[in-house]
Amino acid sequence: MTLHEFNHRMLGLQESLQYYAYSLTSNPDDACDLLQDTFYKALSNKDKFDPATNMKAWTYTIMKNTFINNYRKAQRANTIIDDSQDLYFINSNQKTISISPDSEFNHGEIMKSIRSLEDDQRVPFEMHIEGFKYREIAEELNVPIGTVKSRIFLTRRKLSEKLKDYQN
Repeated sequence: MTLHEFNHRMLGLQESLQYYAYSLTSNPDDACDLLQDTFYKALSNKDKFDPATNMKAWTYTIMKNTFINNYRKAQRANTIIDDSQDLYFINSNQKTISISPDSEFNHGEIMKSIRSLEDDQRVPFEMHIEGFKYREIAEELNVPIGTVKSRIFLTRRKLSEKLKDYQN
């Protein structure tokens, strides 16, 4: 597929992508930004597109993933780290909620169980619950992505068994 054909097909998708962007963002300005990011990523990665596949599905996937990644970045940017003894993570968009003594005790027990794990299990698990993606964890820890997924899965299972008294 030539560059001209690729660009022509991309422009033909503009209207449907604009509607999809608006359905994701519910804001016309954010939808335009998302559409622009999608076009940029699609054009930057045109060599990865297989002409035998559905271009509309490919661009919709790019848009959906871009929207999710932007949302996650925004959520991380709104997180404040409290330097208190327990290092609670507080989301600045939420209203203050009073915590019952039972909940605080349960949280302490859960965190104690997490801290008792060996580093090779604890570190990827903590990064995952902080919002890092598997790929980011793998790059940070310099291990294969399959190893990260396996460690997080096994840690969840171990904690689930260890903390079954705290499950609903």
